[in-house]
Amino acid sequence: MGTRKLHHLLNRQFIQVGRDKLFALLRQHRLLVQPKQAYHKTTLSHHRFRKHPNLLKEGVIAQRPEQVWVADITYLPTQEADTYLSLVTDACSRKIVGYSLGLDMKTSTVSKAFKEALKKRQRQSNLIHHSDRGRPVLFGGIPAYP
Repeated sequence: MGTRKLHHLLNRQFIQVGRDKLFALLRQHRLLVQPKQAYHKTTLSHHRFRKHPNLLKEGVIAQRPEQVWVADITYLPTQEADTYLSLVTDACSRKIVGYSLGLDMKTSTVSKAFKEALKKRQRQSNLIHHSDRGRPVLFGGIPAYP
């Protein structure tokens, strides 16, 4: 039984104990069950390839749409197969301007998301495209592309 459900049942039985106190009590007696979270490594940040400077850490802040785009890849488990969603998000408006879903983390999937975002672009002003500076990897630490 989960702690929140236990807390609810105790309060229904007129045993008044606060939620945080109950969590602390169960933790103290090592009765909390630690949930197992699925972890999928999607980026290898320590690689030999050139890393461009992080302009966002140097104080660049998105003041208007289409000034800074942020790109990332996230893992999506499905019943059929493991999939990867590549996203390009506008940092100012938080709008997803491009995306691509693929069965791997090859550059073609990421490139599709970026090209889709470029097609929808309305301004021709300067643009910063920011990613995590990493290199996609598969689960065993094997690079997805050379």
